[in-house]
Parts: sequence; C-alpha cells; structure tokens
Amino acid sequence: MNTPFIGKKSSAAGGWGALKSCGKQLLQSGMPISGARTLLKANQPDGFDCPGCAWGDPEHGSSFEFCENGVKAVAWEATEKRASPAFFAANTVSDLRKLTDYELELHGRLTHPMRYDAASDRYLPVAWADAFAEIGGILKGLDNPDRAEFYTSGRASNEAAYLYQLFVRLYGTNNFPDCSNMCHEASGVGLRQSVGTGKGTVLLEDFEAADAIFVIGQNPGTNHPRMLGDLRRAALRGARIVVFNPIRERGLERFSDPQDKLEMLRGGATDIASHYFQPQLGGDMAAVRGMAKAVFAAEEAALAMGLPPVLDHAFLAEHCVGLDDYRATVAATDWAAIEDQSGLTRAEIERAADVYRTADRVICTWAMGVTQHLHSVATIREITNFMLLRGNIGRPGAGLCPVRGHSNVQGDRTVGINEKPPADFLDALEAHFGTAMPRKDGHNVLAAIGAMLDGSANAFIGLGGNFARATPDSALVERALRRLKLTVNIATKPNHSHLMPGEVSFILPCLGRTEMDLNSAGTSQLISVEDSMSMVHGSAGINRPASPHLLSEVAIIAGIAAATVGNGTVDWAALADDYDRIRDHIEATIPGFEDFNRRLRKPRGFHLRNSAANREWDTPEGKAAFFSGSLPQETVHQRAKRGGGRFALQTFRSHDQYNTTVYGLDDRYRGVYGERQVVFIHPEDLKALGAAAGERVDIVGDHDDGIERIAPDFRFVPYDIPRGSIAGYYPELNVLVPLGSVGEESDTPTSKSIMVTFRKREAA
Repeated sequence: MNTPFIGKKSSAAGGWGALKSCGKQLLQSGMPISGARTLLKANQPDGFDCPGCAWGDPEHGSSFEFCENGVKAVAWEATEKRASPAFFAANTVSDLRKLTDYELELHGRLTHPMRYDAASDRYLPVAWADAFAEIGGILKGLDNPDRAEFYTSGRASNEAAYLYQLFVRLYGTNNFPDCSNMCHEASGVGLRQSVGTGKGTVLLEDFEAADAIFVIGQNPGTNHPRMLGDLRRAALRGARIVVFNPIRERGLERFSDPQDKLEMLRGGATDIASHYFQPQLGGDMAAVRGMAKAVFAAEEAALAMGLPPVLDHAFLAEHCVGLDDYRATVAATDWAAIEDQSGLTRAEIERAADVYRTADRVICTWAMGVTQHLHSVATIREITNFMLLRGNIGRPGAGLCPVRGHSNVQGDRTVGINEKPPADFLDALEAHFGTAMPRKDGHNVLAAIGAMLDGSANAFIGLGGNFARATPDSALVERALRRLKLTVNIATKPNHSHLMPGEVSFILPCLGRTEMDLNSAGTSQLISVEDSMSMVHGSAGINRPASPHLLSEVAIIAGIAAATVGNGTVDWAALADDYDRIRDHIEATIPGFEDFNRRLRKPRGFHLRNSAANREWDTPEGKAAFFSGSLPQETVHQRAKRGGGRFALQTFRSHDQYNTTVYGLDDRYRGVYGERQVVFIHPEDLKALGAAAGERVDIVGDHDDGIERIAPDFRFVPYDIPRGSIAGYYPELNVLVPLGSVGEESDTPTSKSIMVTFRKREAA
C-alpha cells in the first residue's frame, strides 16, 4: 500500500531540521526579517516572555533564548495575514466549520471586534462600546451569577487573570473553568496532599547539580524544547537521565543543539537518556512502586551487610509521616502485579532503582503522560513517596518538577483563577476591596460543560484559548456552547470555538504577547508571568499591533467589568491604563508579591517562595505525608488485554503544534508528513489485525455510557509503542474522550486512558 505520508524520522531532535523549520515558519508568516528581529527579544529581560511553554529562563541567559517551538509561536502571532471583516463577510460560519484547525488559523490575526448575525450566519463588525454594553446587559440580566462560566487560558498574564477573577467575584460567582483543569490539576492536588504546595520544588539551576533526572510521561522535544538544552548539559557532565515513556520520543533519545556550532557542523548529537523504559499506558504508578520496592530491598541488604543505609533516615524522622504504613503497603505489593500493571520486567525496574539509590541528588519531572489518567493523583503521590525516601525534596539539585504547558498557566492559578478559592485569599480580597466575595465553590471545566448541557449555564466568556477544541467529547461540547444565550471569545486568531455561537456571540480581538501595549500616555505597559519554577518575570511586546482596533486583554476585561458591575468598587479604566495599579492590588492580597513593581523590573524577575522547597510542610500533619494506597485495581491496558480487539489510546501533540494550535502538518520526529489523521500502533498489533501501514480505519470509542463516539478515517502508522497501546493527535481525537471519564480527585479528562476498537473503511 502506498504510504507517502510516512517518511524518515529525524536522527536527533533539534539540529538542522529545527533550523530549517524555523526558517519555514518565518517565511510562512510573511514577515521573515521582522520575525527574526522579534525573536532576539524572546525571553530577554528587556523583551517579551515567549507565548509558548512555561519552561524557566536561565539566570545568565544568552542572546538566543528561544527554541523551535518559540519560533513557531512568534511567527504564528506575528503573521502578516489578517482575518478582517472582509474575511468574515466572505464566509459563513457554516462554511468556516468545514475548515481544519490549521486552515482556519492560517487566515491570520483578528482585526476588529465582531458580533454574530444569525440571519446571515456571519460575523459582522461591532463597536467596542456596543459590545461591552450588550455583554454587560446580558450578564446583569441573568437571574443568578452562577449561570455564567468564565474560562481562562494559560496564555493570559498575571495582571489580566487577577483583574478577571476580581471582576467575576464582584459579579458574584467562582465559576472559573480553567485550562489547568485539563492538564496539571492532578499535580496540584497530589502535591498539596503530600508536601503542602501544588507547585514544583526546583529551580532551573537545580538541573545543573542533579546526579540523576527521572523524566516520566513527558516529551520535552516537542512540548518544552528549551528543556532539552538543560537535559543535554546534564548528560554531558555525567548525570544519568532515566526516561519512562510508552513512546520512543526522539528528543529523549538524542539532541543536537542548534547553538552548539561544532555539534552542528559535525552533524553530531548528544545522547540524552541513559535508560529508556516503555511502560504500558497507565503503568507509571506500578513502575514507581516497583522502584520503591527495590530501594527498600537494597536498604535491608545494606543493613544486613553492615553498610551505610540507603534511606535518608534523618530526613524521614524529622520531616515525614506515614513511612511505616507505606513500607508495609510496598511489601504487600508483589512483583507479579507490578510487572503486569507496569508492562516492565522486574529487572528493568530494578535497573532504574539502582540509578536512584546511587545518586545523591535526584530530580523527577513529569507532564500530561502522568496527569491524564484515572489514577493520576495517586501516581503523583507515589512519585513523591519515592522522592522522599532519600530526602530528594528541599535541597539543591533535587526535587519535584511538574512541567506546565502554557507560559502562564501556573501564574493564573497563583493570582486567583481557581474554582475552589482558599478562604484566606477570599478574606484578603474582602478586606482590601471592602466588599463580600462569593464563598460557594464554582465550576471547573467538566462541571461547566455539564451546566451548559443541562441548561443551568446560560453564558460563556473565554479569556483566550480554544475551549471547544481543548475539551473532551467534542460533539457534546459543541452542542453545549451552541445552546447558550451568550458566548464571548477573547482571541488573537479565529478558531473553532468561535464557530459554535450562542444566541448572542462576540469575538473580541486582543493584543498578542509580542505586541506593544500602550496606555493613554503612550507608555509601554509591562505584564508579568510565572514559569514552572515559580519565577515571576516581566514581559513587554515590541511589535506594532496587528490592527489599530485591538485592545489588550486587560482593557477588554475592564470594559466588560465596567459594563457589568460598574465602577463603585473598582475604577476599571484606571487599572487598565496603569498595570502598576493592578500589581499593587496583587501585592496587597497575595503573599509572596511584596514590592511587586520594583522586583518585577529586575532582570529575570523574582522567585515566589516555595514552602516545600524549604522543607516546610503545609499539610494537616505539618510534615510531608507518605501515601499508602494500593495500586489501581486495573489500568486501561489491563482492561484492553481482556480481549475483544480493544486498544488503549492516548492523545498527544504532533511536533508541528502547541496545544490546540496547529502550526503545520509534519511530525518529523515521528516520521509523519502532511497528515494528522493517523494512529500509531505496534507492527505486531497491525499484523494481528490483518491490516497494513496506511490503511484507513474508523476509531470507535468503547465507553459504557451508551454514546457512540467515532473518529472517522484515520490511517495506521507502525511505531515503537507497547503492544495493546496506540496513540494519535489531539484535538482530532478528543471526540473519543468521554466527558464522564475523569481522574479520581482531579476531574481531569483521561486523555491518556481511552478504550477503543477499530472499524475498517472501504478503500478510497
């Protein structure tokens, strides 16, 4: 069978392929010279924070603190193409729905505020003042503030997010469905239970001192490419890097640093992983449990031979509770169960444990390969248990590192985007602003969708993002959005969420991260973001706005707020005209932001103090708490093994995308070109199905709620993946993720644990 879309995989991540891709993206933007000039200000003290990932910036950066993904993000935003009123006049919403995500966003930057006209099925221009007045009128007209949902994307700045939460709470609700609900919610829940804070405990500098780095369920080559530079430097100085990932990912195998001239000229690359293990989907907790079992065994053997202990007994005695119960739970977990659930052999797990027990300083990093499972919270607590055994939390070169996605997803939560706000935060808001705040918990993403479906929600406002394509159960979400009285999307480019209008619908175009944000005096405004290492730093755009009709996110929020709740408590226009005033409010209401405006203007910003990193445990026990739960009764791959031609599916990104934004149609690290409707499968599974590479199939969801879910017309790609497990790209496969299948304690969609079968299609 002809399979032209399957080609050669890159021999290493980065290298000449990355440079070629950067050039291609800049050319496609239509502004290659200005785009290249813009990149020189990416992640610089006097420039803007990259709108891509949340990886940290080094204390002593170079002039080139960007990666291939950063180039794509900047080129995507700084394109010369415009989705003007003429574009919307020429296309009905029904016609635009036929476009792919890639095709739709290729039309470029939004230039004018637009209002949906149902009679013509088109978006028409609207004046800003009229848009704000109508939105405010509808929100004020709802019989209960809880009937409105206020979504936030992780690209929003701290200033925009703080103003947003303040407006919404003055309006009267805690309904804050947030992009973090769909990615690292489990990290926050699990870490708070174990160590008392929902954030990672490491600084970027810790990667320079670690003896071993465990990378679990993460693909930095595509999702956080700048991280590869830190892993490469660690590998070159002899640190061992242990990878647990069902998929063989090129960036975790080899990396050619485009900034290393010698390596580039020689066509060389640096090996990243010293050990690479491929567990089954959902098998990470069992693998970590097995490593702990091996460490306990090594401790017993050492003591029996009169050797120094393996565990850090002084740390455990002073800082931890629950060790004895955990040790008993581990002893009661037999190796057969660990091997079956993890998909790894005892010997493999013991090799990984040997790296851990012989390393003085260990970092463990993870991402959505861990957090989007049914038992993700338990897995994160198991990872924390493992790291506690040898005191690898709260000292240099060691710690926990959940790697976030969007550039400010962590910061948004810090400044109040939380459907379950802490009481002390609400107390601080009430004392500072002199007015009561709503105390009832609000809706997360899945609860918001449920409220839309059952009619208890009537309005949706999206601060950035692409809600309809980022969420699970795509068909249900489309139905949910289109039945609302009001939908509002604050965005830089058209996306599919805009094509699911409610009775009244607005697209409100905002400035991008790379663009100058000028106040009434013509002064450039500074925003702030927080990265995965809790570093807060400033960002100021340098490019002229794509249109004179754009407003900043802050100005748009202020306009809606003034039209909805008025200016009695807050002078919204004054805050929008001087972000220092917003930061004064943040300083007054959120611990850690003392002297915010001055510290923000220091190169590289400042660090928000992390209690666990200082071995202060904000838990009920006042100490780090071991979790003693059993392994899951059954994981998705174990259910799939029970027969019936079922497979365990995970969704992930291609190399030419970031979250729901598709920059191109290639995935060169996996050898797929010009095609996104693909499913990666083990060659022996393909043979057992009697199928061939490139053959077309429908992927059918296998969930017990009576709803038919089908992703039609996907093509097989043979790949190095455990048997019984398959993988493919989101958002195309989100249609198969059931709304009712969520992580225990986190409510995160189980996008890495989807049960499916295949149905053959007739050849085209």
